[in-house]
Amino acid sequence: MNDIIEKAYAKINLSVDILGTMPDGYHEVRMVMQSVSLCDEIVIKPNDSGRFYAKSNLGYLPSTDKNIAVKAARLFFQQAGMPEKGAEINIRKRIPVCAGLGGGSSDGAAVLRGLNRYYGRPFNAGTLEIMSSKLGSDVAFCVQGGAALATGKGDTLKALPGIKDCVFVICKPSFSISTPALFGEIDKRDSALHPDTGGIIKSLENGDVSGVAKRLYNVFEDVLPHKYGEIGVIKNKFLDLGAIGTSMTGTGSAVYGIFVGIKTAQSAHEEMSKTYHECFKAVPSERQKV
Repeated sequence: MNDIIEKAYAKINLSVDILGTMPDGYHEVRMVMQSVSLCDEIVIKPNDSGRFYAKSNLGYLPSTDKNIAVKAARLFFQQAGMPEKGAEINIRKRIPVCAGLGGGSSDGAAVLRGLNRYYGRPFNAGTLEIMSSKLGSDVAFCVQGGAALATGKGDTLKALPGIKDCVFVICKPSFSISTPALFGEIDKRDSALHPDTGGIIKSLENGDVSGVAKRLYNVFEDVLPHKYGEIGVIKNKFLDLGAIGTSMTGTGSAVYGIFVGIKTAQSAHEEMSKTYHECFKAVPSERQKV
């Protein structure tokens, strides 16, 4: 059997809003997401062993069913009626972990996408997105990527025009942030500001990158404990270096700046890399074929 080679693209949040808690206990979200060129590389080796195993350049990542890529492969073969199949999955991690960049979700989505094409596309994109919701709320978006409005638990998607003519510089500080803890802080709020999600969508539709950049907003930043003050420091540095907008993505801890000139972005990347080991340049990525 031939190897399947797939790229797993990171995502950023142009907006994050939490609307409340749904009857099933999940938080209801409304957020605009955009995939970017920063990616992991996935090599899938299907076999007939019935066993699944993942290995990575990061030795601490799980190798069996705690790894979302393994879960995705197992789910695909179960749903495709091929329970005898197995797979070895090699993951070259470039997307920082625990950063709000959807690295694990994107790996799982890439496995679904790659296997689906390899086996003759037994599932359409909509079916893959429904399947992927069993793996995590961000996986559905990562199946196709591009840009989308995500609602409900984050797996109800409406495709949007992608942001254009910009470069992202992404920095992850040395710490990670607990997602459950931030949701707990969100639940304690008496009142909250909300992103101008409609304005972001209209700006995307009009190809107005500055309109998007000035509306970036993540409600999780409003409830960050003081010990995570470095998030604000990074944002201010980005603005000083010429970013037209900056925000934390997801529940962090990665922060990105939007730049409209390649030279300005390059200069900012070089400067931020002096302080932050995990610092990357990226451009918007297009929707992926399933």
